[in-house]
Formats: sequence, structure tokens, C-alpha cells
Amino acid sequence: MKPVFASWAFWAVLSAGFAALTAIFAKIGVEGVNSDFATFLRTLVVIAALAAILTLLGEWRPLDAISPRTYVFLTLSGLATGASWLCYFRALKLGDAARVAPIDKLSVVLVAVFGVVFLGERLSGRNWAGVAMIAAGAILVAWRS
Repeated sequence: MKPVFASWAFWAVLSAGFAALTAIFAKIGVEGVNSDFATFLRTLVVIAALAAILTLLGEWRPLDAISPRTYVFLTLSGLATGASWLCYFRALKLGDAARVAPIDKLSVVLVAVFGVVFLGERLSGRNWAGVAMIAAGAILVAWRS
């Protein structure tokens, strides 16, 4: 039997929990500051935390040991993350966290579509039904009556 720490589901559930806390903490934190500056401050915290984790676990690697392809895609991922965070914090500044977060989670739907189109992944009919329900649920939660 695989230990729980080696399970993708364990880490995905933790990710969801921390993402929920991110929305709540960010909504409170962005009240008194420009959303872009708030994103900058948050990014500094993320960098410091990751540097500490890499140091504690001894996982630093020489930069020349990374392939150019990896650099390209991690750079693109970083740019997408930055753009996502900027948009997310701007949305939190302007809207309710309980409405912003579900729309942000439409990324789940987009990942499913992009995974099929760009990565050749396959989803069953049941999987697509779940994707459709996620989309519908996000819209229903965000919709103001």
C-alpha cells in the first residue's frame, strides 16, 4: 500500500484547502492596498517559503543541470501564474471572495480541455460530465440572484 504522502490525491486535497485559505486571507489583505502590490508582497512570501523548504530538504540544484526546454516551459508557467495572480487579486479587490473563487476554479474546466487538446489526455464520458458539472456549479455559485 502506498503511503498517504505519496498519493497525488492527498496533495490535491491539501492544495484545495490552501487555495481556499488563499482567497480568504487575500480578500482581507487586499483591502488596504493596491491589488498589484498585494500580489508582489504575496510573491515575496512564496519565494522566501520555497527557498526555506529547498534549503531544509537539500533540494537545491545547479541551474546548468536544467534543460533549455524545462526553462522555457517553467518560464511560461511562471508568466501564466503571475498573470493569474494579478487577475485574481484584482478580482478579489472588486468582488466577493465567495463569487470570485468559483470563477477562478473554472481553470479546472480549462485544464481538462487543454489536457485533451495539447497533451493528448483522454477523458471518459463520465469525466466530461464532471467537467460540465464543475462549470455549471462555478457559474451558479458566482451568479448573484
